[in-house]
Amino acid sequence: MKLIPLSVPNFEGNERKYVDDAIDQGWVSTGGAYITKLEQNMAGFLHTENVAACQSGTSALHLSLIEAGVRPGDAVLVPPLTFIAAVNPVKYQFATPIFIDCDDSFCMDPVKLQDFCERECQFNGQNLTYKDKTIKALIVVHVFGNMADMVSILKIAHRYNIKVIEDATEALGTKYTEGPLTGKFAGTIGDFGCYSFNGNKIITTGGGGAVTANDAKIVDHIRYLSTQAKDDSHYYIHHEVGYNYRMTNVQAALGVAQMEELPEFIRRKQRNYETYKTLFSNFELAKLKPFRKGTASNKWFYSLEIDRNKVTAPIRDIITRLEQKGIQTRAIWGLINEQLPYVNEYAYRLEKAPYYAERILNFPSSTQITEEEIAYVAEQIMLVLKELS
Repeated sequence: MKLIPLSVPNFEGNERKYVDDAIDQGWVSTGGAYITKLEQNMAGFLHTENVAACQSGTSALHLSLIEAGVRPGDAVLVPPLTFIAAVNPVKYQFATPIFIDCDDSFCMDPVKLQDFCERECQFNGQNLTYKDKTIKALIVVHVFGNMADMVSILKIAHRYNIKVIEDATEALGTKYTEGPLTGKFAGTIGDFGCYSFNGNKIITTGGGGAVTANDAKIVDHIRYLSTQAKDDSHYYIHHEVGYNYRMTNVQAALGVAQMEELPEFIRRKQRNYETYKTLFSNFELAKLKPFRKGTASNKWFYSLEIDRNKVTAPIRDIITRLEQKGIQTRAIWGLINEQLPYVNEYAYRLEKAPYYAERILNFPSSTQITEEEIAYVAEQIMLVLKELS
């Protein structure tokens, strides 16, 4: 039985040609023309001045926290409903995460954010503090390619002097189409923007990531830190603590080819979402989650919200049944504040995050999926949920 995968890489373009070229030139490690070309191509696509390629989305987040001035003893506002890699770098800096609830987009809720800042914190005109901790930054994740309410979040962050780090690891290509941020891409709106090229993302370099910022000089410094902070590569002089966070040239060769295909990948993701939307439109046991109005999302992942008044079976049982039918699905993440490393951290008025953690099913969204496969996936999901209702 053929498996319809959740999300797999698509190498339809010049990937092999560019990788072979990098290998033939002998530039396979953390230097080479493809790294520079990938950075330039990303900057052009995102309409930003400077982009630094790096090892992963996680390293992009870590470097952003360092550059934002997050130090041991500080606090960072984070989401509970996302992949844990969005929060782990806060611990790398020996800082404290504080969990803020999501809204119906799965992204950080600006209403809860404002309430927390007003009710739980003190602001002296310069620093916002929670108990004895200065809140230096917030990490807002554009979950599944859905843009967060950045207009509201930016207003709050600017009011309280908080740096905004956008985790756009799932949202490369998502942009605003209405309002004051029209034309702005996810990752280019806050102080820092982080991207991931992991194997299941909309484009991939196998591993890898990238970071941008609202100041080109800051990006240059991030690039410097990512290459072990080398001040003199011939005599090994270093003036700061650096990191081995640089992307390799072979990875970048893949990335250059993938960037050429990104507009087509986004078009397919959007088209396939509309097909699913039609198929699920009259289904009573679950509904397809929408993306934020006033934005053009890359629609990286699709989410079905199961009606728990009608279907009480655990997500695990649903996933197992669908796997038996050749369909790979997955649950949304377990809440980070409930994971062992984070159970003692403060979570502010979580309501929507636990609600969705019990109800969301992700299903196949690869750019190669056919219309026949989409129809089969929708049909089988509906049959399984009916059987379990």
